[in-house]
Amino acid sequence: MTADIPLSDRLDDDDYPAYTMGRAAAMLGTTPAFLRALGESRLITPLRSEGGHRRYSRYQLRIAARARELVDRGTPIEAACRIVILEDQLEEAQRINAEYRRSAGHEAPGSSVRGIG
Repeated sequence: MTADIPLSDRLDDDDYPAYTMGRAAAMLGTTPAFLRALGESRLITPLRSEGGHRRYSRYQLRIAARARELVDRGTPIEAACRIVILEDQLEEAQRINAEYRRSAGHEAPGSSVRGIG
């Protein structure tokens, strides 16, 4: 499947699992055990190579970096993972709300959205 996509396009893709566990840990300045703990807490789920090795995307590394910031400040890892999940959910809800407001602003004059309020 990925063989059909040029390498340059895959490397530009935030979701492409380009980083091994060791490389990801080194980039974050942490240990592979920390990344495994994030997986156990279900914050990130790395894809697996054909050989079964964990592979991480840039998007997953950004999430892991945010969790590491919280842990470095003394937040327990389970709480840090929950905070990051809630932050992500809030951001998504705000994005959806902004889209809704934009589309509601384009309605014809006199029309209204019923059932809200």
